[in-house]
Amino acid sequence: VSNQEAFVAEAFGGRAEPKATLEDVWRRHGDYLLAHLQLTADGAALAGAVTNLAPPEKPTPEARITYELKFDIPPEHQRPRAIEVRQNVLNEFIFAPGNPWEATYIVRISRDGLAAQEGLLLTSKQPLTFTCDWNAVGSQTAPHLDRRAMAATFVRHGIAHILTGYDHLLFIAGLILAVANLWDLVKVVSSFTLAHTITLTLAVLDIVRLPSRIVEPMIAASIVFVALQNVLAPAQSRGWTRLAVAFGFGLFHGLGFAGGLLAAMEGMAGAAIITAIAAFSIGVEIGHQVVALPLFGALRITRSACRLNPDPERIPRWASQIASSAICAAGMVYLVAALR
Repeated sequence: VSNQEAFVAEAFGGRAEPKATLEDVWRRHGDYLLAHLQLTADGAALAGAVTNLAPPEKPTPEARITYELKFDIPPEHQRPRAIEVRQNVLNEFIFAPGNPWEATYIVRISRDGLAAQEGLLLTSKQPLTFTCDWNAVGSQTAPHLDRRAMAATFVRHGIAHILTGYDHLLFIAGLILAVANLWDLVKVVSSFTLAHTITLTLAVLDIVRLPSRIVEPMIAASIVFVALQNVLAPAQSRGWTRLAVAFGFGLFHGLGFAGGLLAAMEGMAGAAIITAIAAFSIGVEIGHQVVALPLFGALRITRSACRLNPDPERIPRWASQIASSAICAAGMVYLVAALR
Protein backbone atom coordinates (compact mmCIF):
# COMPACT_ATOMS: atom_id res chain seq x y z
CA VAL A 1 0.00 0.00 0.00
CA SER A 2 1.07 3.62 -0.40
CA ASN A 3 2.51 5.74 2.39
CA GLN A 4 -0.34 8.18 1.73
CA GLU A 5 -2.89 5.54 2.68
CA ALA A 6 -1.07 4.90 5.98
CA PHE A 7 -0.73 8.64 6.68
CA VAL A 8 -4.45 9.27 6.03
CA ALA A 9 -5.50 6.43 8.33
CA GLU A 10 -3.11 7.69 11.01
CA ALA A 11 -4.20 11.34 10.84
CA PHE A 12 -7.95 10.89 10.44
CA GLY A 13 -8.14 7.94 12.79
CA GLY A 14 -6.99 10.02 15.73
CA ARG A 15 -3.98 7.78 16.31
CA ALA A 16 -1.28 10.33 15.52
CA GLU A 17 1.22 10.76 18.33
CA PRO A 18 3.73 13.63 18.61
CA LYS A 19 6.68 11.27 19.10
CA ALA A 20 5.52 8.54 16.72
CA THR A 21 8.09 7.31 14.23
CA LEU A 22 7.41 6.18 10.68
CA GLU A 23 7.92 2.61 11.88
CA ASP A 24 5.11 3.14 14.41
CA VAL A 25 2.82 4.46 11.66
CA TRP A 26 3.58 1.52 9.37
CA ARG A 27 3.05 -1.01 12.16
CA ARG A 28 -0.26 0.52 13.22
CA HIS A 29 -1.44 0.58 9.61
CA GLY A 30 -0.88 -3.17 9.43
CA ASP A 31 -3.32 -3.59 12.32
CA TYR A 32 -5.70 -1.16 10.58
CA LEU A 33 -5.58 -3.23 7.38
CA LEU A 34 -6.40 -6.39 9.30
CA ALA A 35 -9.50 -4.71 10.71
CA HIS A 36 -10.65 -3.50 7.29
CA LEU A 37 -9.96 -6.57 5.16
CA GLN A 38 -12.57 -9.29 5.45
CA LEU A 39 -11.89 -12.79 4.07
CA THR A 40 -14.44 -15.59 4.16
CA ALA A 41 -14.26 -19.24 3.12
CA ASP A 42 -17.71 -20.51 2.13
CA GLY A 43 -19.16 -17.69 4.23
CA ALA A 44 -17.06 -18.42 7.32
CA ALA A 45 -14.96 -15.44 8.47
CA LEU A 46 -11.20 -16.03 8.56
CA ALA A 47 -8.95 -14.70 11.30
CA GLY A 48 -5.76 -13.03 10.09
CA ALA A 49 -2.44 -11.73 11.32
CA VAL A 50 0.33 -9.50 9.97
CA THR A 51 3.35 -11.75 9.50
CA ASN A 52 5.77 -9.37 7.79
CA LEU A 53 6.24 -5.67 7.02
CA ALA A 54 8.69 -4.32 4.44
CA PRO A 55 9.10 -0.55 4.73
CA PRO A 56 9.29 1.65 1.62
CA GLU A 57 12.60 2.80 0.22
CA LYS A 58 11.59 6.47 0.56
CA PRO A 59 9.26 8.29 3.00
CA THR A 60 7.36 10.00 0.15
CA PRO A 61 3.54 9.68 -0.03
CA GLU A 62 3.77 7.64 -3.25
CA ALA A 63 6.28 5.13 -1.84
CA ARG A 64 5.02 1.60 -1.13
CA ILE A 65 4.82 -0.38 2.07
CA THR A 66 4.55 -4.15 1.66
CA TYR A 67 2.47 -6.09 4.18
CA GLU A 68 2.23 -9.85 4.37
CA LEU A 69 -0.99 -11.00 5.99
CA LYS A 70 -1.86 -14.61 6.75
CA PHE A 71 -5.44 -15.85 7.11
CA ASP A 72 -5.86 -19.38 8.45
CA ILE A 73 -8.67 -21.53 7.08
CA PRO A 74 -10.32 -23.60 9.85
CA PRO A 75 -10.28 -27.42 9.54
CA GLU A 76 -13.95 -27.63 8.59
CA HIS A 77 -13.30 -25.36 5.57
CA GLN A 78 -9.93 -26.72 4.43
CA ARG A 79 -11.11 -27.13 0.83
CA PRO A 80 -13.57 -24.25 0.42
CA ARG A 81 -15.67 -23.89 -2.71
CA ALA A 82 -15.14 -20.11 -2.74
CA ILE A 83 -13.09 -17.47 -0.95
CA GLU A 84 -14.44 -13.92 -0.84
CA VAL A 85 -12.38 -10.79 -0.18
CA ARG A 86 -13.94 -7.51 0.93
CA GLN A 87 -12.41 -4.24 2.09
CA ASN A 88 -13.54 -0.86 3.40
CA VAL A 89 -10.14 0.79 3.84
CA LEU A 90 -10.36 4.55 4.60
CA ASN A 91 -14.13 4.62 4.00
CA GLU A 92 -14.88 5.94 7.47
CA PHE A 93 -12.90 9.13 6.78
CA ILE A 94 -14.48 12.01 4.84
CA PHE A 95 -12.35 13.65 2.16
CA ALA A 96 -15.02 16.23 1.25
CA PRO A 97 -18.71 16.49 2.16
CA GLY A 98 -20.37 13.33 0.89
CA ASN A 99 -17.08 12.07 -0.55
CA PRO A 100 -15.16 9.55 1.61
CA TRP A 101 -11.59 8.49 1.13
CA GLU A 102 -11.26 5.21 -0.69
CA ALA A 103 -8.50 2.69 -1.34
CA THR A 104 -8.34 0.63 -4.54
CA TYR A 105 -6.24 -2.48 -5.06
CA ILE A 106 -5.19 -4.62 -8.01
CA VAL A 107 -5.30 -8.28 -6.95
CA ARG A 108 -3.43 -11.38 -8.06
CA ILE A 109 -4.76 -14.74 -6.88
CA SER A 110 -2.68 -17.89 -7.26
CA ARG A 111 -2.50 -21.50 -6.19
CA ASP A 112 0.58 -23.71 -6.20
CA GLY A 113 1.12 -25.31 -9.58
CA LEU A 114 -1.48 -23.19 -11.38
CA ALA A 115 -1.23 -19.92 -13.29
CA ALA A 116 -1.94 -16.83 -11.20
CA GLN A 117 -5.08 -14.91 -12.04
CA GLU A 118 -4.21 -11.22 -12.13
CA GLY A 119 -5.67 -7.84 -13.08
CA LEU A 120 -8.57 -8.18 -10.64
CA LEU A 121 -9.91 -5.02 -9.00
CA LEU A 122 -10.83 -4.77 -5.33
CA THR A 123 -12.74 -1.72 -4.12
CA SER A 124 -15.07 -1.08 -1.21
CA LYS A 125 -18.02 -1.36 -3.59
CA GLN A 126 -16.68 -4.34 -5.51
CA PRO A 127 -15.65 -7.43 -3.51
CA LEU A 128 -13.81 -10.35 -5.08
CA THR A 129 -14.92 -13.96 -5.08
CA PHE A 130 -12.40 -16.65 -6.03
CA THR A 131 -13.91 -20.00 -6.97
CA CYS A 132 -11.68 -22.89 -5.91
CA ASP A 133 -11.48 -25.74 -8.42
CA TRP A 134 -9.65 -28.42 -6.44
CA ASN A 135 -9.66 -30.79 -9.41
CA ALA A 136 -7.62 -28.41 -11.55
CA VAL A 137 -4.08 -29.58 -12.27
CA GLY A 138 -1.17 -28.12 -14.18
CA SER A 139 2.32 -26.78 -13.98
CA GLN A 140 1.70 -23.39 -15.54
CA THR A 141 3.27 -20.69 -13.39
CA ALA A 142 3.14 -17.61 -15.64
CA PRO A 143 0.45 -15.14 -14.51
CA HIS A 144 -2.75 -15.26 -16.54
CA LEU A 145 -4.48 -11.99 -17.41
CA ASP A 146 -8.11 -12.42 -18.43
CA ARG A 147 -8.46 -9.20 -20.41
CA ARG A 148 -12.17 -9.63 -20.98
CA ALA A 149 -12.91 -10.06 -17.27
CA MET A 150 -10.52 -7.23 -16.42
CA ALA A 151 -12.16 -4.90 -18.95
CA ALA A 152 -15.63 -5.68 -17.59
CA THR A 153 -14.40 -4.99 -14.06
CA PHE A 154 -12.91 -1.60 -14.96
CA VAL A 155 -16.00 -0.61 -16.99
CA ARG A 156 -18.13 -1.24 -13.90
CA HIS A 157 -15.64 0.70 -11.79
CA GLY A 158 -15.81 3.67 -14.19
CA ILE A 159 -19.62 3.70 -14.10
CA ALA A 160 -19.67 3.47 -10.31
CA HIS A 161 -17.01 6.20 -10.04
CA ILE A 162 -19.26 8.64 -11.90
CA LEU A 163 -22.60 7.69 -10.37
CA THR A 164 -21.17 7.94 -6.84
CA GLY A 165 -18.96 10.99 -7.49
CA TYR A 166 -21.06 14.08 -6.92
CA ASP A 167 -18.24 16.41 -7.99
CA HIS A 168 -18.18 15.04 -11.56
CA LEU A 169 -22.00 14.85 -11.62
CA LEU A 170 -22.33 18.50 -10.61
CA PHE A 171 -19.89 19.59 -13.32
CA ILE A 172 -21.68 17.59 -16.02
CA ALA A 173 -25.06 18.92 -14.87
CA GLY A 174 -23.76 22.49 -15.04
CA LEU A 175 -22.56 21.89 -18.60
CA ILE A 176 -25.82 20.31 -19.73
CA LEU A 177 -28.02 23.07 -18.34
CA ALA A 178 -26.73 25.39 -21.09
CA VAL A 179 -26.96 23.06 -24.10
CA ALA A 180 -29.56 23.96 -26.72
CA ASN A 181 -29.85 20.74 -28.71
CA LEU A 182 -28.55 17.20 -29.04
CA TRP A 183 -25.55 18.31 -31.14
CA ASP A 184 -24.52 20.76 -28.42
CA LEU A 185 -24.77 17.93 -25.89
CA VAL A 186 -22.58 15.65 -28.00
CA LYS A 187 -19.91 18.32 -28.47
CA VAL A 188 -19.65 19.44 -24.87
CA VAL A 189 -19.65 15.92 -23.36
CA SER A 190 -17.16 14.69 -26.00
CA SER A 191 -14.86 17.62 -25.23
CA PHE A 192 -14.95 16.79 -21.52
CA THR A 193 -14.43 13.07 -22.19
CA LEU A 194 -11.45 13.69 -24.49
CA ALA A 195 -9.77 15.94 -21.93
CA HIS A 196 -10.10 13.67 -18.92
CA THR A 197 -9.04 10.63 -20.94
CA ILE A 198 -5.83 12.43 -21.97
CA THR A 199 -4.80 13.37 -18.44
CA LEU A 200 -5.95 10.04 -16.98
CA THR A 201 -3.64 8.26 -19.43
CA LEU A 202 -0.73 10.64 -18.83
CA ALA A 203 -1.07 10.32 -15.06
CA VAL A 204 -1.28 6.53 -15.05
CA LEU A 205 1.81 6.38 -17.28
CA ASP A 206 3.57 8.71 -14.81
CA ILE A 207 4.09 11.44 -17.42
CA VAL A 208 1.95 14.16 -15.81
CA ARG A 209 0.89 14.16 -12.17
CA LEU A 210 -0.31 16.89 -9.82
CA PRO A 211 -0.87 16.66 -6.06
CA SER A 212 -4.45 16.38 -4.82
CA ARG A 213 -4.11 19.75 -3.04
CA ILE A 214 -4.13 21.31 -6.53
CA VAL A 215 -6.42 18.92 -8.40
CA GLU A 216 -9.31 18.81 -5.94
CA PRO A 217 -9.69 22.62 -5.55
CA MET A 218 -9.56 22.95 -9.35
CA ILE A 219 -12.34 20.38 -9.73
CA ALA A 220 -14.41 22.27 -7.17
CA ALA A 221 -13.64 25.57 -8.92
CA SER A 222 -14.78 24.07 -12.23
CA ILE A 223 -18.23 23.40 -10.74
CA VAL A 224 -18.51 26.96 -9.44
CA PHE A 225 -17.27 28.44 -12.73
CA VAL A 226 -19.70 26.68 -15.08
CA ALA A 227 -22.61 27.38 -12.75
CA LEU A 228 -21.77 31.09 -12.49
CA GLN A 229 -21.27 31.27 -16.24
CA ASN A 230 -24.78 29.87 -16.73
CA VAL A 231 -26.20 32.57 -14.45
CA LEU A 232 -24.07 35.63 -15.17
CA ALA A 233 -22.97 35.10 -18.77
CA PRO A 234 -25.45 32.77 -20.49
CA ALA A 235 -24.34 33.98 -23.92
CA GLN A 236 -20.84 32.57 -23.24
CA SER A 237 -22.16 29.24 -21.93
CA ARG A 238 -22.45 27.89 -25.47
CA GLY A 239 -20.27 27.58 -28.50
CA TRP A 240 -16.49 27.47 -28.49
CA THR A 241 -16.22 29.20 -25.13
CA ARG A 242 -18.11 26.44 -23.35
CA LEU A 243 -16.21 23.74 -25.25
CA ALA A 244 -12.93 25.30 -24.10
CA VAL A 245 -14.21 25.39 -20.51
CA ALA A 246 -15.31 21.73 -20.69
CA PHE A 247 -11.95 20.69 -22.14
CA GLY A 248 -9.79 22.81 -19.84
CA PHE A 249 -11.44 21.74 -16.61
CA GLY A 250 -11.81 18.21 -17.97
CA LEU A 251 -8.02 17.94 -17.83
CA PHE A 252 -8.15 18.38 -14.05
CA HIS A 253 -11.09 15.99 -13.70
CA GLY A 254 -8.97 13.37 -15.46
CA LEU A 255 -6.24 13.79 -12.86
CA GLY A 256 -8.93 13.38 -10.20
CA PHE A 257 -10.00 10.10 -11.78
CA ALA A 258 -6.37 8.99 -11.85
CA GLY A 259 -5.88 9.48 -8.13
CA GLY A 260 -7.71 6.31 -7.16
CA LEU A 261 -6.23 4.26 -9.98
CA LEU A 262 -2.57 5.24 -9.72
CA ALA A 263 -2.03 3.37 -6.47
CA ALA A 264 -3.73 0.31 -7.87
CA MET A 265 -1.92 0.18 -11.21
CA GLU A 266 1.63 0.29 -9.90
CA GLY A 267 3.52 -2.66 -11.31
CA MET A 268 0.97 -3.66 -13.94
CA ALA A 269 2.25 -4.67 -17.35
CA GLY A 270 1.82 -2.30 -20.29
CA ALA A 271 -0.95 -4.31 -21.96
CA ALA A 272 -2.87 -4.53 -18.69
CA ILE A 273 -2.59 -0.77 -18.11
CA ILE A 274 -3.90 -0.03 -21.62
CA THR A 275 -6.84 -2.37 -21.08
CA ALA A 276 -7.59 -0.84 -17.68
CA ILE A 277 -7.44 2.77 -18.92
CA ALA A 278 -9.60 2.07 -21.97
CA ALA A 279 -12.19 0.11 -19.99
CA PHE A 280 -12.32 2.64 -17.17
CA SER A 281 -12.76 5.51 -19.66
CA ILE A 282 -15.60 3.65 -21.36
CA GLY A 283 -17.23 3.12 -17.98
CA VAL A 284 -16.85 6.81 -17.15
CA GLU A 285 -18.50 7.76 -20.46
CA ILE A 286 -21.37 5.35 -19.85
CA GLY A 287 -21.81 6.91 -16.41
CA HIS A 288 -21.89 10.36 -18.00
CA GLN A 289 -24.59 9.32 -20.45
CA VAL A 290 -26.67 7.70 -17.72
CA VAL A 291 -26.86 11.18 -16.19
CA ALA A 292 -26.68 13.38 -19.28
CA LEU A 293 -29.38 11.82 -21.45
CA PRO A 294 -32.19 11.82 -18.84
CA LEU A 295 -31.28 15.37 -17.80
CA PHE A 296 -31.21 16.54 -21.40
CA GLY A 297 -34.55 14.81 -21.99
CA ALA A 298 -36.03 16.60 -19.00
CA LEU A 299 -34.80 19.92 -20.38
CA ARG A 300 -36.39 19.20 -23.75
CA ILE A 301 -39.71 18.39 -22.08
CA THR A 302 -39.50 21.63 -20.09
CA ARG A 303 -38.82 23.62 -23.24
CA SER A 304 -41.74 22.00 -25.03
CA ALA A 305 -44.01 22.85 -22.13
CA CYS A 306 -43.01 26.51 -22.31
CA ARG A 307 -44.39 27.22 -25.77
CA LEU A 308 -44.77 30.94 -25.03
CA ASN A 309 -41.03 31.32 -24.66
CA PRO A 310 -39.81 33.51 -27.58
CA ASP A 311 -36.76 31.26 -27.95
CA PRO A 312 -38.02 27.66 -27.78
CA GLU A 313 -34.47 26.35 -28.02
CA ARG A 314 -33.64 27.63 -24.54
CA ILE A 315 -34.82 26.53 -21.16
CA PRO A 316 -36.67 29.38 -19.37
CA ARG A 317 -34.11 31.69 -17.81
CA TRP A 318 -35.47 31.37 -14.29
CA ALA A 319 -35.27 27.58 -14.25
CA SER A 320 -31.67 27.60 -15.50
CA GLN A 321 -30.67 30.21 -12.94
CA ILE A 322 -32.24 28.32 -10.03
CA ALA A 323 -30.61 25.02 -10.98
CA SER A 324 -27.24 26.65 -11.70
CA SER A 325 -27.36 28.57 -8.41
CA ALA A 326 -27.91 25.33 -6.52
CA ILE A 327 -24.96 23.74 -8.33
CA CYS A 328 -22.82 26.80 -7.56
CA ALA A 329 -23.68 26.59 -3.86
CA ALA A 330 -22.77 22.90 -3.75
CA GLY A 331 -19.53 23.66 -5.59
CA MET A 332 -18.64 26.37 -3.07
CA VAL A 333 -19.10 23.91 -0.19
CA TYR A 334 -16.82 21.46 -1.96
CA LEU A 335 -14.27 24.18 -2.73
CA VAL A 336 -14.04 25.26 0.91
CA ALA A 337 -13.57 21.65 1.97
CA ALA A 338 -10.92 21.02 -0.73
CA LEU A 339 -8.92 24.09 0.33
CA ARG A 340 -8.67 23.01 3.96
